[in-house]
Amino acid sequence: MKKLSFLFSFLFLSMLATSFIACGDDDDDTVVEEKTIAQTAAADPQFSTLVSALNRVNLTSVLDGTGNFTVFAPTNAAFQASGIDLNTLSDAALTEVLLYHVLGAEVVSTAIQEGQTYATTAAETGPGGKQLSILIEKTGTAVKINGKANVTTADVKATNGVIHIVDAVILPLDVVGHALANSNFTSLTGALGAASGNLVSVLQGDGPFTVFAPLNSAFAAIADVTAGLSADQLATVLTYHVAAGNVVSGDLTNGMKVTTVNGEQFTVNINGSAVTLTDARGGVSKVVLTNVQGTNGVIHVIDTVLLPEQI
Repeated sequence: MKKLSFLFSFLFLSMLATSFIACGDDDDDTVVEEKTIAQTAAADPQFSTLVSALNRVNLTSVLDGTGNFTVFAPTNAAFQASGIDLNTLSDAALTEVLLYHVLGAEVVSTAIQEGQTYATTAAETGPGGKQLSILIEKTGTAVKINGKANVTTADVKATNGVIHIVDAVILPLDVVGHALANSNFTSLTGALGAASGNLVSVLQGDGPFTVFAPLNSAFAAIADVTAGLSADQLATVLTYHVAAGNVVSGDLTNGMKVTTVNGEQFTVNINGSAVTLTDARGGVSKVVLTNVQGTNGVIHVIDTVLLPEQI
């Protein structure tokens, strides 16, 4: 299983280990011109579409300002390959897409952890104004965003952060999109497609939804059980992992009863930083990752499939 982790905490710590443009020797009279992220993009013809989009929605001044940012910058070719007609997007939709490419701290490539990491973007368009998450996957020196966009050039330094050039436009994901983007959830997405009730389309709706998403290893552990379930029974199990609302980890309390969309409940147990869930049959699942924020809800990752009383 690929490792899942958070980037939220070390986004700010990474700034301490990141250096800006280095000065030459004392006797070197060469002047290094310093540019902000916005100025760096404007000076490079391959970013003309990105620059035009930033100017249109008044985000240039943000990436020209003080602070430390990480920008995953799509090239002109990336915008063209996406098939997105920027002229048909509203200013609000374009702003969401652009801010989804921005992190609120400088993260150089060497600070990205091996494996899978979720990071918080500057796009505040989740339910209740929550900031959306992106999936960053590092394998050796290769970095991929949301399972699709590849970092082709890393660590283009600027005075107020860093640019990583990507070969695709990164679009905000709903809860289904996040599950599809992560190879640890192939069993879950397969089960959603096999169950009755057109659950994939349901979870692509407005929501908001809170999804307690079992890993592939969780489904493998009960393969003998799921193999004997009908499509309706499988739907009953899967909807036992979904609650209404955008319930983030801070909203969970010890002993809390969570009513799921299939009508049954499970119990939240909190002991220090450890969070577990007890299902209707007494089974216990560990919450291994929280607050993967999508456009229509939030995902918490669990290591065991929850089983309702009635299947």
